[in-house]
Amino acid sequence: MPIRSPRGRAAAYRAIWQWPLRSPARLALTAGVVALAAFALSTGLTALAGPPPAPDAAPDGVAGSSTSAPARPGGAAPRTPTPTALPPVPDLVPTTLPPSSADPVALDVASRWVAAWVRPAEGVSAEQWLAGLRPLTTEEYLGLLATVDPANIPATRVTGPPTAVRAAASSVQAEVPTDTVTLLVLVVRTEFGDWRVSGYDEA
Repeated sequence: MPIRSPRGRAAAYRAIWQWPLRSPARLALTAGVVALAAFALSTGLTALAGPPPAPDAAPDGVAGSSTSAPARPGGAAPRTPTPTALPPVPDLVPTTLPPSSADPVALDVASRWVAAWVRPAEGVSAEQWLAGLRPLTTEEYLGLLATVDPANIPATRVTGPPTAVRAAASSVQAEVPTDTVTLLVLVVRTEFGDWRVSGYDEA
C-alpha cells in the first residue's frame, strides 16, 4: 500500500537510513555495498571512455612527425657530406734578407748621414748641425739628436764606404767607418717611401 502523507514518507525515510545504525554488522554491510557500487561505477565510466592514446600517436587528421631523413628517389640512402681538405699553407716570407740584397739607396743615406753627423767645423752652431741631419733623419730620432752637443762628437770624417750588416724589406743596418769609431746605422723606409736614419750605435 503506497504512503500518501508527508509524515508517512518521512517516517519511511527515517527507518531506511537508521537501519545501518542499529548494529555494527549492518553498518559494515552498508559500507561494503557503497564501496562496491562506487567501484563498479568507476569501472564502467573508464570502459566507456576507451583506452588512452599512445604517446607517439598523432591526432586524427594530422600526419605524425618523423625524425628519419626524407627518402631519396629510387630508395637510395642520403649521402654523407665529404669533408673538405684545407688548402696548403704557403711558406712564410722571411723577415730578414741577405745583406747583399740591401737597397743601395739606403746605404747611400747611411753614408751621407754619418758625414753630416761627425763633429762640425768651428763656427757651425748646433742648430746648423741639426739642420744638416734633418733631411736624412726620422722626426722621432731628430728630437733625440736635438739634445746632443755636436762639439763632443769624436769623429771628424768618414773613412770608408758603408757595408750592409742586416737587410729587410723596409730596413737596413749598415756599418760606416770614421776616423775614430765605426758606426752601426739603422736606416728605415718611411711611409712616404724614402729612406731615413732612425738610430745608430758604435759597432
